[in-house]
Amino acid sequence: MSSAIIGFGAVGQALARAFARKNIQVAVAGRRPPEAIAPQAAAIGSTVIASSLQDALKAQIVILALPFGAQNELAKAADWHDKIVIDATNAYGVPPEELGGLPSSVVNAQALVGSRLVKAFNHLPARTLALDPDVKGGRRVAFLSSDDDDAASRVAVLVDQLGFAPVKLGKLAEGGLLVQARGSTWAELIFQDLVKFN
Repeated sequence: MSSAIIGFGAVGQALARAFARKNIQVAVAGRRPPEAIAPQAAAIGSTVIASSLQDALKAQIVILALPFGAQNELAKAADWHDKIVIDATNAYGVPPEELGGLPSSVVNAQALVGSRLVKAFNHLPARTLALDPDVKGGRRVAFLSSDDDDAASRVAVLVDQLGFAPVKLGKLAEGGLLVQARGSTWAELIFQDLVKFN
C-alpha cells in the first residue's frame, strides 16, 4: 500500500527516517512547497519523496504528523472515503470542552469523513521515534487504537515492516484513551518507551 506523511516537522521527519531505514517509499508533504522540503527529504533517504499535498493525499495510507487542529482544513483537501489515516497527533493544550469531551482521534475521524482512522506513533517524542526501533534484541513498541479492526490490522503490518512492535489497545474511546493527550494532561502510556522481546 502506498503511504504518505502529512507534516514535515520533527515527528514527520522522524517517521520518514523509519521508512528510509527499511527502504520503503513514502511521500512527504508539508506547509511549504515540495521543492522547499526536497533537500531535507533527500538527506533522509532516497525513498523519501517530497510531494505536493494534493499528490501525497492520493496515498492509501496517510499519516497525520501535523499539529492538532489541522483536520478541518485537511478535510477539504481530499476524498477521505475508505482511506486509512494514521493519527500521530496530540491535542495537548486543547481544552476537553473544545473537543466536545471526545478523544482527539475521534474528533479527527469525524472531520475526515469516511476515513478509517488508527491512532499510532503519537506516544513517543520525535527524538525517540527517530531512533532505530531495534533495541538490544527487542523492538520498540508502537501502540495502536482504532474503531476499525481491519484498518488497525493493516497499520499493524506497516508498523511491523518499519521495525516496531505493534501493540493494539482496542477502540479509540477505550484503550485508546491510554495514549490521548488533551488539556494539560498526558494519558498513562504517553512517553512510555517500551520494548517487546520475542
